[in-house]
Amino acid sequence: MRFLSAIALFALWMVLSASYNVAHVALGAVVAIIVVWLSPKAAPNARRFSLTAAIAYVPWLFIRVLKSGFHVCGLILKPGLPIKPELIKHKTELSSDGELVVLGNSITLTPGTITVEVAAGELIVHAIDPSSQQDLVSGALDRKVGQLFTAKESG
Repeated sequence: MRFLSAIALFALWMVLSASYNVAHVALGAVVAIIVVWLSPKAAPNARRFSLTAAIAYVPWLFIRVLKSGFHVCGLILKPGLPIKPELIKHKTELSSDGELVVLGNSITLTPGTITVEVAAGELIVHAIDPSSQQDLVSGALDRKVGQLFTAKESG
C-alpha cells in the first residue's frame, strides 16, 4: 500500500511540476518516497476515502457552491445589506481527521460560510445569514461527507 501511495505522490508531482528533466524527476521520486516513509500508518479505526462516493459528492457540492454564490451576490446587491452574521457551534458525528478536513473545507468553499475552528466533534462556523447555514444545520453536509468515507477493512 505504501508503494502505491509513493507512486500516486510521484505522479502528482509530475503532473503539477510539468518538468521532465532527469534531476527534477529524480527529486520527485525521492520526495515521494520520503513523504510516504515519514507519514504515520493509519490509525486502526481510520476510515477509508471512497472515490465512488466522491464522484457523486463533487457535483452536489458544486451545485451548493453555485447556489450560495448567487445568494451572497443577492445579499450584496440588496439595499441595506440584509445580513445576520453569526458564529455557530456545529456538533458533528464525524470523527476522523479526513472527515473533519473535508467537512471544514466544504463549509469554507461555500460562499457565505467559513470554518473558523475545528476540534474533535465540533466546528465553529461563521455564517453570513441563516440561509447560508441551512445545509450545515440540517445535517445534509455531514451526511454527504460521511458517505465519502467507509469503515476500513480489518486484516
